[in-house]
Amino acid sequence: MEETYTKRMHLKQWAEQDRPREKLLLNGRRLLSDAELIAILIGSGSKEETAVDLSKRILSDVENNLNDLARLTLADLCNYKGIGEAKAIAITAALELGRRRRENKPIEKPQIGSSEDAYQVLQSVYADLSHEEFWILLLNTNNRVIAKELISKGGSGVVAVDAKVVFQAVLQAKATGLILSHNHPSGALKPSTADKNLTRKIVEGGELLDVRVLDHLIISDEGYYSFLDHGDI
Repeated sequence: MEETYTKRMHLKQWAEQDRPREKLLLNGRRLLSDAELIAILIGSGSKEETAVDLSKRILSDVENNLNDLARLTLADLCNYKGIGEAKAIAITAALELGRRRRENKPIEKPQIGSSEDAYQVLQSVYADLSHEEFWILLLNTNNRVIAKELISKGGSGVVAVDAKVVFQAVLQAKATGLILSHNHPSGALKPSTADKNLTRKIVEGGELLDVRVLDHLIISDEGYYSFLDHGDI
């Protein structure tokens, strides 16, 4: 009589698509099951079962309810073969972070509806500067600010800006809108020819990438100049 058996394998021996860590890297965290996510925290199981099998068994004991899992004590978790104190602490800490996240309200991103809105967001980054800097606001489809990015800084009167660096930041943030800005420490708010040429160059690049360049602000202690408000963009 032939005896067949299936050999249990550790995570490192699994086919790449079956390893939780690799699955997360390849497909993102949302495609992993609860057991696979817990297996990443555990790291390894025992000789009798893999980390995923162990995670499934723990979840089964709490009827696959993460809230009930969070109620288990460190001692409860350590009762499972393959779960020592360090692994139990990792699981408990992860579940506690999840609980605290639910308590935190999402911070609403400022929405840009005018040059004044953009100025209010950017004003603080230029406060008290004695040299020139170039910052951009990255926006989503609703014109909400995703991020502020410093592109370059220079001397008291000029700053060099590489359009490629601007669009690299746009693509990395997956932004669909863009507001340019720089300061004039001298206090002058009139755009230079170089300012206009740079703006035109970035607007043209944005059209190729389907990125909206909404405005370019020149900021000083005296206030700001908006390319959009003055019909320069």
